[in-house]
Amino acid sequence: MAQVEVRNVRKVYHRDKLEVPVLDGLSIDINPGEYVALIGPSRSGKTTLLNLIGGIDKPTSGEVNVAGENVGALSTRALARWRARNVGYIFQLYNLMPVLTALQNVELPLLLVKGMKAKERKERAKLALSIVGLEDRLDHYPRQLSGGQEQRVAIARAVVTDPTLILADEPTGDLDKKSAGEVLELLEKLNTSHQKTIVMVTHDPGAAERAHRMVHLDKGVLSR
Repeated sequence: MAQVEVRNVRKVYHRDKLEVPVLDGLSIDINPGEYVALIGPSRSGKTTLLNLIGGIDKPTSGEVNVAGENVGALSTRALARWRARNVGYIFQLYNLMPVLTALQNVELPLLLVKGMKAKERKERAKLALSIVGLEDRLDHYPRQLSGGQEQRVAIARAVVTDPTLILADEPTGDLDKKSAGEVLELLEKLNTSHQKTIVMVTHDPGAAERAHRMVHLDKGVLSR
């Protein structure tokens, strides 16, 4: 059974009085344990598809089912709880809170886990940071870290709730070659050693080639 099922999804944005179609009847399945790269030209719908899978946005029509849940049908509160349990999101620009330490940034998603005590949150955040090789940077603020280290903190934050699905939007787009390689190796480790399903948007052919499968989008549809 597919972990992600996208069925005949359309997404249209409204700007002023104009309709701007982004996805046009797109369907795709992603199986548990897959590592999928979404590639294609700018404005082809890659990030929109990623956001629909993660419940950040809702389809205009069609269905997005993740682990048997119709994501688009969830209420705002239910969606937040569902996302906290099931999905880790990695952004190109890290989205770390500058006033929080690495440890505190990684703890943030655990605040949504009902009943978890502060001690357990801290221990799980430490474990996540050790997985990404930053156990010696717990008390560092984002300004004290390199770009590659910031992205690894972001990855630790994405995996701290132990989600089965990781969504990565251009995770190496703002990094130098060395740091980008380290982040890609870490994603491979999460996929192979920790059995995480990964869906990654990328413009980098080298990054895409590390995935199990490349999915090409063009003008809102799958291109062959």
